[in-house]
Amino acid sequence: MAKSTIVALSTPSGIGAIALIRLSGLDAFAITQAIFKGKILSQQNSHTAHFGYIIDGQSIIDEVVVTIYKSPNSFTKENVVEIGCHGSSYIVQQIIKLLLKNGAEMAQPGEFTQRAFLNGRMDLAQAEAVADLIASETAASHATAINQMKGGFSKRIKQLREELIHFASMIELELDFSEEDVEFASREGFKSLLHKIQAVISPLIDSFDLGNVIKNGVPVVIAGRPNAGKSTLLNTLLNDERAIVSDIAGTTRDTIEEILVINGIQFRLIDTAGIREAQDQIEAIGISKSKLKVAQANLVMYVFDIELPVEEVIADVKNLDKQEEEVLLVANKSDKILSSKIPKAAIAISAKEGLQIEELKKALYDRVLGGKIAKSDSLITNLRHYEALRNTQTALENAQKGIDASISGDFLAMDIRQALFFLGEITGEITTDDLLENIFSKFCIGK
Repeated sequence: MAKSTIVALSTPSGIGAIALIRLSGLDAFAITQAIFKGKILSQQNSHTAHFGYIIDGQSIIDEVVVTIYKSPNSFTKENVVEIGCHGSSYIVQQIIKLLLKNGAEMAQPGEFTQRAFLNGRMDLAQAEAVADLIASETAASHATAINQMKGGFSKRIKQLREELIHFASMIELELDFSEEDVEFASREGFKSLLHKIQAVISPLIDSFDLGNVIKNGVPVVIAGRPNAGKSTLLNTLLNDERAIVSDIAGTTRDTIEEILVINGIQFRLIDTAGIREAQDQIEAIGISKSKLKVAQANLVMYVFDIELPVEEVIADVKNLDKQEEEVLLVANKSDKILSSKIPKAAIAISAKEGLQIEELKKALYDRVLGGKIAKSDSLITNLRHYEALRNTQTALENAQKGIDASISGDFLAMDIRQALFFLGEITGEITTDDLLENIFSKFCIGK
């Protein structure tokens, strides 16, 4: 356990009804007691709350509720104190200043969670899920983070690693008896193990695209000609007058980005300037930005006037230079005409009248997720995990090729060690200071 006792504000900065100041470390009780007028904290039971006053000499700073958690039954497995005070910035600053004066040190970003990892409270994948949980903004991202924090994903990785370690030990034993030409590790058995591990890893790798969507949302560019109704559609989807709407073509000169949540998934809608021959320099800049956004987008919602001839719609879509599955066709202004002369894949709506908007939302959701969503504890949302699994897969593929080529045990052992290394990186059995610093520096201070 770390020797220093750290302190930080764990609630957002600014004025509020209540603020929570957290300490963790061997001397958390003693440091708090030095400024707390109330019960003797070290003599109280763990997981209990106590009313009292924070004092500076004879002056009362605030009346507070102090909650104590005794080691090892706390988030960090150290002694933890949480001081609930009034949310005045001045009060918070005074209390933290007094705690520092009595021996505490300011916590670094993510240091509480880092201590939880270092003290064995959770593995590295679970610790990263804590950050995902804090950042979750939808039901789906929350559920995924909760499942990963519970350790289901970590458990599967550890099981795979343990099986590989067992085989690796047999290979290493062979190397010790290399002069006697004995085989302790069955090559056929190892083939079966490789197939078993790949059967677990491959779906995890494939799940990253979906996991990334759940965690970070889906950028959707709304594109089309001027006056097709793109801004009206944005406003209707958001149920808010977010974009300026006018009968004058070319009203939108810059991109506008807003969040729409559909069935717990964030869609980042990006309204763009109408694509046409620019009428002035400012519009030209806006159109250039539109084309750039379309090129970068994974999904383009192409909005066109329902009266536009089909061949022109097809030509416009072709000019987008996107794959068919990357474009959702939306025939707007269906309230003014009933036409069957639209592309078969298009959805007919009226953004102005709100017609077929729910159907459009469903089409957006289905286009991106395709019925694949599942609140599974084995869904990969972290790029670091994805890269580690890809590297593991490559090492195992090399091992498979080595067996097929009847390579010697020492070369086979190298591939196995590589796979073990990358699996160990995921859960934290193998770490470096740089890796830990990179992960925990992204946490907020106080967590």
